[in-house]
Amino acid sequence: MSNLPAHKIKLGLTTATIWKNNGSYSVDITRAYKTADGEWKNTSGFFHSDLLNWSCHAFVPLQVLV
Repeated sequence: MSNLPAHKIKLGLTTATIWKNNGSYSVDITRAYKTADGEWKNTSGFFHSDLLNWSCHAFVPLQVLV
């Protein structure tokens, strides 16, 4: 994988990062959250309220890559 993503798509607190690797692509979907100390971090764990955004991220990269 390259050090830079091929594309990033943000939707609310969720981000889909698209990586190009030898002619094929992979997608990482993460959710941002703020710690008690006020620091922003990312996780691959989602709440039920995040699932609609997650499902959009699972579909939208197909449109970007085609």
